[in-house]
Amino acid sequence: MALPRDRQQTAEISFSVDGEQRQEGEYACRFDLEEETWAGQAGRPVNPGLVLYAMADGSFALWDPARNAWKRKGNRDVPKKIKAYVFSNQEVWRGKVNAGDERNWLCNGLIRDWANWQRENGEAFAQLKQVLNVLSPDHHLLRPGPLRRLRRDDATDYPTIIGADELPVPVVHGSSGVRRILALAYLLVWAWQEHQRASELLAKPPSPQMIFLIDEVEAHLHPSWQRRVVRALLQVVQGLHSQTTVQLLLTTHSPLVMVSVEPHFDPDQDRWWDLDLNPATRGVELIQRDFTRLGDANSWLRSEAFHQDGTGSLEREEILRAARRAIRQRERGEAVDSQEVQRLEQELQKVLEGTDPFWSRWRFAERQGGQRP
Repeated sequence: MALPRDRQQTAEISFSVDGEQRQEGEYACRFDLEEETWAGQAGRPVNPGLVLYAMADGSFALWDPARNAWKRKGNRDVPKKIKAYVFSNQEVWRGKVNAGDERNWLCNGLIRDWANWQRENGEAFAQLKQVLNVLSPDHHLLRPGPLRRLRRDDATDYPTIIGADELPVPVVHGSSGVRRILALAYLLVWAWQEHQRASELLAKPPSPQMIFLIDEVEAHLHPSWQRRVVRALLQVVQGLHSQTTVQLLLTTHSPLVMVSVEPHFDPDQDRWWDLDLNPATRGVELIQRDFTRLGDANSWLRSEAFHQDGTGSLEREEILRAARRAIRQRERGEAVDSQEVQRLEQELQKVLEGTDPFWSRWRFAERQGGQRP
């Protein structure tokens, strides 16, 4: 939970949301020092639809309007709000029991649900395979393999995944990147399947809108996977339900993710927000910026998104800056110490290949000055 740094000041988070029935609402949550929790406004809030939040540490949170909405307390006309479901990384895989009722499972977890879906071979398993297909890395289609037992004293049937080597690997033994994608695929399918079932029990149609938040969407993914994960997620959410609109909110530290968004960014409906530290106020600001197509990851690294002077090693950048200063000194007609020039040349040889374009500028300055710059 986010906590206020200065408890002498009022801590508040404000936001606005569009609801399922096109209602709009603006809200503010204040931190209650005595209860040590964020307290929302009194009254029934706007229904935002299905909300799924994938956190960077592998945990998830879910708010389902068919299961977490307000209800009455007994015969009294007093509304009670059911809190969102929060799953640790372990609970995503192993399951979670209902709070206060350990006899009933809220979620079976990826291992048991996947195995059950595979045995049933119904809609849920077909949807899981479709999501895995879309989220797979380039040329390495991820597909379910046979169920396997891992230990003699464990009756659990573990799902397996077949990757590039065509050998079934238990999902619990997959790489960090594969497990991240498997968890995303499972939670999407599970959340939608359970929402549909709960909606049927309430005799209501499924939610017409969904919000999917993902922290550090590139976490644990190979660079080639980072280049396609957003495109894949767009395909997945568009295929969930023809009557449901999905809003994706993604955070990233990856220039590869930013450049991968370029072909899909629509300024009429998409936004880029930059989270930056303001040196003047020493505060963090969320700034909406114009999205410009920069073409490659290096250009994004040098942009206002990442504020990097260069894309090479720190040692390479430091010696290049020193060499450029020496060149500028020579161009202004100033004397450059010959020992310093010799040291710079030696350092450049350590960090630059013989074909690096900078050598042309360095040799040109040498010829113009009659000596090395």
